[in-house]
Amino acid sequence: MPRQHGPRRARITFSDAATKQVEAITSEAELHALDRALVVISVDPEAGEPIPGGPTGPRLREYTDAIERVRLLYWTSALGTIVVVAYIEV
Repeated sequence: MPRQHGPRRARITFSDAATKQVEAITSEAELHALDRALVVISVDPEAGEPIPGGPTGPRLREYTDAIERVRLLYWTSALGTIVVVAYIEV
C-alpha cells in the first residue's frame, strides 16, 4: 500500500527587509513564534487575509497570530509554491 504524504508545503523566502528583521531577533520565544507562523503559511499560503491594493505589483496578504503575537506580510507565487515574506512583526 502506498504511503500517504501530508500536504505539500510552499517554500518560504524572505525579502531583504524581512531577512534583516529575522537577523535582529534574539529571543528564543520570538524565534519559536515566528517559526510557527511560517509553518502555517507554508502549509496554507491562503491563510492570511488579502490586503487591498492596486492591480500592479504582488497581491499582499497579512497573517496575524494573536496568541503568538506575530504578524507577517507576504505574497505568493502564481501556483502558491513559493511564499515571499516581506515584513515581520514579533
